Amino acid sequence: MEFPGISFNLSALKAASRPDPEKVYDLLILGGGPAALTAAIYAARKTITLALITKEFGGQVSETSEIENYIGFQTITGTELTNRFVEHVKGFDIPIAEKETIQKVEKDDGLFLVRLQGGAAFRGKTVVFATGKRHRNLNVPGEKELRGRGVAYCSICDAPFFRGKRVVVAGGGNSAVTAAIDLAKLATEITVVNFAAGWQADGILLDNLRRQGHVKMLDNSAVARIEGADRVSAVAIRNRTTGGETTIPADGIFIEIGLFANTEPVRDLAAVSPSGELIVDCACRTSVEGLFGAGDATTVPYNQIVISAGEGAKAALGAYDYLLKKGLI
Repeated sequence: MEFPGISFNLSALKAASRPDPEKVYDLLILGGGPAALTAAIYAARKTITLALITKEFGGQVSETSEIENYIGFQTITGTELTNRFVEHVKGFDIPIAEKETIQKVEKDDGLFLVRLQGGAAFRGKTVVFATGKRHRNLNVPGEKELRGRGVAYCSICDAPFFRGKRVVVAGGGNSAVTAAIDLAKLATEITVVNFAAGWQADGILLDNLRRQGHVKMLDNSAVARIEGADRVSAVAIRNRTTGGETTIPADGIFIEIGLFANTEPVRDLAAVSPSGELIVDCACRTSVEGLFGAGDATTVPYNQIVISAGEGAKAALGAYDYLLKKGLI
């Protein structure tokens, strides 16, 4: 899709400088999705010193084929929306550390220390933690061995490789059903395997999927193993009621069974929920003064782009207010 007058050529933008490890920033923003990028824009407009640290831009948004519920667009792809976000952020003079894995966040003597894999570290008076979530694994035989050789986790990334192929989708929620709908445009046979007895996806998505003539839907079933030598060749499915097992020929399997919050770097520092999400209040505050959380990595309900963006704005404004009240700026 093209938008008149809008350029998505990020390479044409001035390259961002790298954060200075000798400097103490007013705010460090961790993450590269809608929450983190919105926080960066709001913080930059407050003219405080800040830096952004991320492994990649976009997060789950960049893996979404088509978005129809983000305000201002009737429809836009995840890649295009991500590019809009990044283009906006890079319009400010914000130091950015890209392609970095955050190992640990610590606090000592009133300052936060963000340690990266590889040894680098950055210091800040406040932190907005917005690292999102990652895909959950099935943990069945063959999954690890055949990852990238028929085992996939992102339909928008890998669906084109399965044109004219037979595909299994594991999961029964919105992400699984959306993946199956995307794949229905390309694959010849699709089997959706849902562990639960009943489907968790929205009714409108299920209706769409059921209209596809070459999709088989199995609930109360489990993927027992993924078979294949060099590539996926079959998937064994176990009926959870009868215990019976059926092996169906397949060229690939998309695993869409949920997500983990990427909160490992702060789990020794701040309170997290039993499912690992960073616990925040309505002002994005955590159990640690000066540490704010935003987006899918937190306990805020409903993992939606517009909600993450709003939470990112709140977190940045909360950090700014904290700095003001503490006399730190």
